[in-house]
Amino acid sequence: MTDLVFLLLIFFIITSSLVTTSALEIILPNSKSVSVKKQDIAITISADLRFDVDGEVVPSENVEGALLAKVAGDPSAVIVLKADKMVPTGELVRILDIGYRNRLKMIIATDPNN
Repeated sequence: MTDLVFLLLIFFIITSSLVTTSALEIILPNSKSVSVKKQDIAITISADLRFDVDGEVVPSENVEGALLAKVAGDPSAVIVLKADKMVPTGELVRILDIGYRNRLKMIIATDPNN
């Protein structure tokens, strides 16, 4: 009986390493951090879903193009996503997916005072 449990354990360990997740890889800021050391590009999403890419208001469908134009070949560029707490999660995931598909470094800004 012990041998059977041991073999099942080995089987599950091996098969669990083959499972992949479809989660977005993002860099989360430390909640105790006051500011980001290097902030190249900021994208702000207001509660009424207006998008601001580095001070320039852009339509929702043009966010990807505006981000790629701002990054323009700088592999060390960091995009700081500042979203109102009332922004729907689906909209945040859409913006994070843009970064994931284009291999951009993105972080989500938080308020260290809360």
